Amino acid sequence: MTRLAVKVVPGASRDGLAGWLGGALKVRVSAPPERGRANAAVEALIAAALDLPAKQVRVVAGLSSARKVVEIGQLSAAQVGERLGKR
Repeated sequence: MTRLAVKVVPGASRDGLAGWLGGALKVRVSAPPERGRANAAVEALIAAALDLPAKQVRVVAGLSSARKVVEIGQLSAAQVGERLGKR
């Protein structure tokens, strides 16, 4: 299990990974930051980018903040970095 720091930009024009911002992955989601919609969109987007089932990615900290911690099952930190293009 791996934990990943994420900086989320909700309400963006489109969903996507925007690259690395220091040690955090910057993620843009079109979902609004209300009733957990942006968190669900972040989970789905990261799961798709890592080619994992959606249930393997969960926001575990920062539920109402732009800075979040996402827990990823089945992959090591090195595997996550490799799949997400971290250098």
